Amino acid sequence: MICRKNKQIDISSFRHLYPFKSRFMDRNGLKYHFLDEGTGDAVVMVHGNPTWSFYFRELISELSPQFRVVVPDHIGCGLSDKPGTSKYDYRLKSRVKDLEALLDHLGLNNKITLVLHDWGGMIGMAYALKHPQRIRRFVILNTAAFFPPKGKTLPMRLRLVRNVRPLATLAVQGFNLFACGASVMAAHKRLSRAVKSGLTAPYNCWGNRIATLKFVQDIPVSKKDPSYGLVKNVDQNLHQLAHVPMLICWGRRDFVFDTDYLHEWQRRFPDAEAHLFADAGHYVLEDKPDEIVLLVKEFLSRKRENT
Repeated sequence: MICRKNKQIDISSFRHLYPFKSRFMDRNGLKYHFLDEGTGDAVVMVHGNPTWSFYFRELISELSPQFRVVVPDHIGCGLSDKPGTSKYDYRLKSRVKDLEALLDHLGLNNKITLVLHDWGGMIGMAYALKHPQRIRRFVILNTAAFFPPKGKTLPMRLRLVRNVRPLATLAVQGFNLFACGASVMAAHKRLSRAVKSGLTAPYNCWGNRIATLKFVQDIPVSKKDPSYGLVKNVDQNLHQLAHVPMLICWGRRDFVFDTDYLHEWQRRFPDAEAHLFADAGHYVLEDKPDEIVLLVKEFLSRKRENT
């Protein structure tokens, strides 16, 4: 029998990997969880699906001695509340508004570095286009903020989750195939038991897995889809941010965001500094944490000296 109620999330098995203080903001009656570590210029990290702030743990630890690192968990993800659809619509526009509300609440309105992964790319870039004067630089990690490059279609696994509703609901919310599958397939290297536990812990029952399903179902593929208009706006206006310094760290072995997406970023941001890791996957931070930490620290230091 599948339990559809929300269960408490136990982080004890990976607490040593995630030693940060949890903070919460009330967001329309929902608890919106975020981390706020260190002081200085803001580095805001925006995760995707099915990760959460845990994914950025190495960067948080390494950057917080010099920067103020803020990392939210989207509603339905991580340690944030996971309401039903009667209380939250799980649409892209709401994700952007949530991020905007948090950064306004924290008074972060200038010199922001955005670190973006997966869905975080679209959410973060939509925010950046609303507030370009606040943005100082970008760090891009296997993500997109545009429609698929020419000739690309949604991979079969995502199409099935998006379109075959009854079966997908049972597979994703009932058996947690999306989050558990990602913990095996999204990184090129084999992850430790503690890291796998950390990545999947928030999605421990039917009710707590709603966002992992809704994120996929919100991917727009036609003009009729609710988030199509916002994605189109970001796609068409991304050039307005081309002057912002950008660092790209990309895992080649990503079955969704392959090198065609990397090349599209480079076409739109020709001055971006790009690093391609041949033996890394979608969870590029899990595969290459040390290398990426060094690249990001050097990038932030260099750009700080030049501005």
